Amino acid sequence: MTANLLEARELCAFYDNTQVLFGLDLDVVDGGITALLGANGAGKTTVLRAISRMVRTTGDIRFGARSIAAERTEDVARRGIAHVPQGRGTFSRQTVEENLAIGAMTRRDRAAIAADMERVYGYFPRLGERRHQQAGTLSGGEQQMLAIGRALMLRPRLMLLDEPSFGLAPMIVEEVFGILRMLNRDEGVSVLLVEQNAALAFELADHACLMETGRLIMSGPAADIDGNESVRRSYLGY
Repeated sequence: MTANLLEARELCAFYDNTQVLFGLDLDVVDGGITALLGANGAGKTTVLRAISRMVRTTGDIRFGARSIAAERTEDVARRGIAHVPQGRGTFSRQTVEENLAIGAMTRRDRAAIAADMERVYGYFPRLGERRHQQAGTLSGGEQQMLAIGRALMLRPRLMLLDEPSFGLAPMIVEEVFGILRMLNRDEGVSVLLVEQNAALAFELADHACLMETGRLIMSGPAADIDGNESVRRSYLGY
């Protein structure tokens, strides 16, 4: 039986005094890809922020069987959770190479960092071609590649991805998702994916969770949920 890498139990989250998550139980299997689906405002982004310790929470979050519910954001990153936020979050005035180096700030193994930078360029050759170019001058697709590449510099066990297809041309989306599939298959990186394009998410994920107004209302194998026509029509709009 495959073990869970991440477990959230009775997870609630708050912005100031406003509660936005209500008692979520969520698992991400070690080596798996889980898609978090639902309408805008369902609380999907907040789940990722809660795991990264960016919002106030109650309940428990365990990563590799260890509770991280009381840890700081930087400590969570050191444990191997890389968060790629919506909007990519690149440092626009820094070069591609400087952005990747920022991703490795918690590491001290210089030779391994240099090797990992070349590994990122192997996955994203266009970043290698533009390594001395300011990130703000890259195309949207290249900035998304850079955001994922910077996350890889942490050597993560788990990547949290928030709307990676947003604003990208279909050809670029296909390329980015192909690389995510490769990272999962070849390097065993687990993924928790928030994606508005449910059909696209189902192509990538092996497990899916459906959210509505801050609550988890369904979870199971992605193929089963995708194959449920009434669920797709009622909650996913297709």
